[in-house]
Formats: sequence, C-alpha cells, structure tokens
Amino acid sequence: MNKLPRRPTNPIQWILIGGAALLLLLFFAIPRGPAGEEIEISRVAQLAASGEIRSIEVSGDDLIITTNTGGQLLSRKEPGTSVLEMLEAQGINAAASGIDVSVSAEGSSIGTIIFSFLPIVLFGGLIFFMMRRSQGGINQAMMLGRTKARQVSESPGVRFDDVAGADEAKQELMEVVEFLQNPEKFTKLGAKIPKGVLMVGPPGTGKTLISRAVAGEAGVPFFNTSGSEFVEMFVGVGASRVRDLFNKAKENAPAVIFIDEIDAIGRHRGSGIGGGHDEREQTLNQILVEMDGFEVNANVIVIAATNRPDILDPALIRPGRFDRRVLIDPPDVRGRKAILAVHMKGKPIEAELDVATIAKETVGFTGADLANVVNEAAIMAARRGKTTIGFSEFEEAVDRVVAGPVRKSRKVSEREKKLVAYHEAGHALVAAQIPDADPVHKVTIVARGTTGGYTRMLPDEERNLWSKGQFEAMLAVMMGGHAAEEVVFGDITTGASDDLEKATDVARKMVTEFGMSEDLGPRTFSSGHSQMFMGRDFSYGKNYSDAVAQKIDTEISRLLGSARAKAKSVIEANRDRLQRLADKLQIQETLQGGELQDLLTGGAEGSAQPAV
Repeated sequence: MNKLPRRPTNPIQWILIGGAALLLLLFFAIPRGPAGEEIEISRVAQLAASGEIRSIEVSGDDLIITTNTGGQLLSRKEPGTSVLEMLEAQGINAAASGIDVSVSAEGSSIGTIIFSFLPIVLFGGLIFFMMRRSQGGINQAMMLGRTKARQVSESPGVRFDDVAGADEAKQELMEVVEFLQNPEKFTKLGAKIPKGVLMVGPPGTGKTLISRAVAGEAGVPFFNTSGSEFVEMFVGVGASRVRDLFNKAKENAPAVIFIDEIDAIGRHRGSGIGGGHDEREQTLNQILVEMDGFEVNANVIVIAATNRPDILDPALIRPGRFDRRVLIDPPDVRGRKAILAVHMKGKPIEAELDVATIAKETVGFTGADLANVVNEAAIMAARRGKTTIGFSEFEEAVDRVVAGPVRKSRKVSEREKKLVAYHEAGHALVAAQIPDADPVHKVTIVARGTTGGYTRMLPDEERNLWSKGQFEAMLAVMMGGHAAEEVVFGDITTGASDDLEKATDVARKMVTEFGMSEDLGPRTFSSGHSQMFMGRDFSYGKNYSDAVAQKIDTEISRLLGSARAKAKSVIEANRDRLQRLADKLQIQETLQGGELQDLLTGGAEGSAQPAV
C-alpha cells in the first residue's frame, strides 16, 4: 500500500509555502510593461523633429513613445536629465510640435510594492526557519556517530536444531551460549569467557544462519550489524559507531555482538596503495581497542563472519581478541543429507524418494546450494502440476544449480549437435578408461546456461586429499573433449575453451602450490594465499627468478601436453565406443545410470565405422 505524502506540520512551513505561492501568482498576474521596439535616445529626437511622435510617457528614466500611427517604442534617458530639456536642446518645442509629455507615478501600484518586498520577507522567513532547525541539524549530525546495529529483542525463529551439516561449528557456538547463560560453571574452574569467535568459510556455508541460531538460543541481547555499516564518507564516524555499539553491549551485558562480513573493515592496515591512512583503518583501530579493553567478566562476546580470512589484519585475529576460529566447510555427504532433510521438512515429498541419493549427487554443494535445490524442485513440481515433489524434480533442480536452466530457445544445427555429442562423449570415455578418474554419472548435450552440454562425474567417496595421479587423470578427462574433436573431425572448436582454462589452472597449482613437478622439485612458488589482495601483495615481488618462471611455464605446458596425448590415445583406441555413445546422445540427448555404463564399458557391437 502506497504511503500518502507527508504534509507540513510547522506553521513556518505553511507561511513559506503560502508566500511562495503568492509570489508566483503576482509574477503572472501583474501586467508586464508595454511591448515595443527599444531605440536609442538620439533616435527619439530625430522622430520628434520629423513630427512622427504623438506622446511621450516618462516613468523614472524609462520612456514610452507613442507614434502618430499608434505604434509604441521604448527608450531610456540619461539619469537626472529632463525629456523637455533634451528636446529643447535639439531645437524642438514639444508643445508647438504637438507632443504630449506626461510623467507616470513610479511604484504606485500595490502589486509592484508587494512584488518588490515579498522576496525579502520570504528570505527572512527562510533564515528564521533554518535557525529554528539548526539545533535539530546538529542533533542529526551527531546521529551519524550512532551505531546502526539492530538489537534482536525477539526470537528470530532459528535454533541450533535448524542448523545441520556443521556439527563442530554448532558445538563451539553452543559452548559460547552456555558461557553466557551459566558463566559460573566455567569461572569456578578458572576458565575465562572467550572474547571473540571468528567464523571462516566459503559463501553459503551457513555462517550467518549459525549466528541467528545463537541469537535464538542465547536469551541475551544480540546486536546484529555488518562491516560495511561502519564505513561512511565522514572521517571519524566509523570509530564513533564502534564505540557506541560496544557501549550499548556493555550496558546490556551479558550480550552478543555479531559482525557479518568483517573483512569490509578488518583488512590489513596500510592496505591502500601508497600507504594511505583512510577511515577504514581508524574504524579497525577502534575495534582493536574495544575488544582488547574488555574487563575480564564483561560478558560481551563478539562473533564475526568472513570468507576472506587471508586479508584480515593479524592484530584483529590474534588470541585475546578472537580467541576461537571456527572453520565452516561445505558439508560432507552426511551433512548434505541432514541439510536436505531440514529444508524438506514440511514439504510434500514422495515417500519413495531417497535423500541419500541426492546427497551423493551434490558433492561440493554448500548449505545455500542445497536450500536452492529443494526450492527449485518444489517450483518444478508446481510448474508440472504435481502435488508432490519427486526424484525427477530434484534431478532437474541439481542440473539447474550446476549448469543453469535449459535454453529451449537455442537453435542448434545438426552438425553442431553432432560436434557437441562427440565432445561430451570424449570426456566420458576418457574418464571411464583411466583408473584414477572419478566415475561418470551423467552426460548430456542439452544446452544450459553458457554451455552446450556437460559431463558430470561423482567420486565414490568423499575426498580431502588428492594424489598426483588423480590430478593427471583429471587433466586427461578435461582434454577428452578437445581430443575427440581433433580425432573425429580433424579440427578443434571454441567448445573446449572452458576445459582448457580449468586444466591450465589445475596444472599451475600442481606445479606452484603442490610440489608435483619432477623438474622443479618439492617446493612452492606462490604467496600462500588463495586469492590476491592488492593492498598486501602489491608491494611484494615473486619469490623466484625469471629463469624459474620459464621452467614453471614449461612444466605446465608439459603436464597439459601429456594429458592431451593420453586423452587422444584413449579416444583413438576406443573409437567404436565413442561413436556409439555419441550416436546415442544425438538421439536421447541425456544418458545416465546403467545405460551409460554399458555404452562406456561394453564391447564392440558389429562392424560400424566411425561417423565423421
């Protein structure tokens, strides 16, 4: 519902509005001066001498001349002179020439007086109004330094039971809640309450959700804010807001302060190019002072969340400020199953649906991804007119999250469809023939998002460590589509560009981060940070010579060349299987399950030659 515009309530406002309206009315209502051509005063004398002027009206220094034909001319005399004297100086007698000279009363019109003085009155009223509001303006300026943190006074409706897939993080935060609710249990044993808990993890893993659960479970004042809310264009505002936030928390102790995306204000000091000292650094300095200045039994805990711990200032994350660091990774298969169960609660799920199967198919998904999968499945079921959500809807939802929606409007020629089929069949065939590669789960040539098709592989078990052989197998699988195009069509296309980019990244990490290069040996050549932070890394050079950089490039090229050769060898040795798989893809567009495995591992059928 649209809100009505706010009406003025101050009498001064009504006076200013009325005065402005009156001024506008007078501007249009007061008659304007006569219209006519403006001429020089010497021209007036010439016209008078030739007998073409009937009358001259004098208004101050302005002259309104009426000619014998009824036309009007405008002119202006010199200040302090007389029209009659000016005419006599030219030898013209006005009375004898029949020129009627009259003088009008200047400024006698009431409208002219009002029009002249009303702006002064309005300006004075505006000054008075601004003076009346000056005190309020000062108060508003002072409000800039007030914290924007919101105190959660009511339960946000989230409990620890609603958080799944992050058992260790829940345990850490549950202990913090217990510290606040029953501090004597710990203090009698000499334990001190932790001053801060830093939650670290990729986006979507549930950092903010866990903090909401803390707010729902703690039963103490909970102040919620984000790092960006401390930053303003005015110097000193951020530090003032920090002081105000912590003062409020101390007044309401025991209390919890949650700062989301703390990397917005907590990054390395001196991170500005050129060593600039900006407002963000002042805000960070104030946070350091406040967190280090707590009394031992202040009962105020700071919980912060970030997905960029590498750029945080060391003074901020040291023990004594953030005593605990809680790592929240994407969930494993058990965690994914628990998260799916939480999001499926209350939804009409088909009884025969196996949640464990969906959990196995969503390797690498975060909690936010899984929530999106369940929601997309529900939307898909509603779109199909179903009353329950089944496995087919979840399969489609997983594909939408992985690769995007189906591009039904995209028209593909038969040749391009054939090329994509062989490309994806190449990926799948290489994966099936190399021992260290993950099993192929699904192959499709249905266009989704920016891809013309994709091959999805799923590991048999959760993996935290990768071997060199597994990386080499991964590179070979990535090169499978590129090799299939070259072997079958004798040419390559841009369809392998994304594969090449990912393969190059894997090969670079093998050489520079994982020490998997035989030529360069077991050492690293990176800064040790997964993402570059210009404020920190800009001033540091690489820790190796140009000659070593050349060797790194050579080794990356060797790994990629070896993977390509291995993929090409597999394709050439199994062209019959490649053809059968590609032909089946062109007909069905999507293959998975037992049918896919039979095509990948089955023997040759007949004597069909490769279709090119």
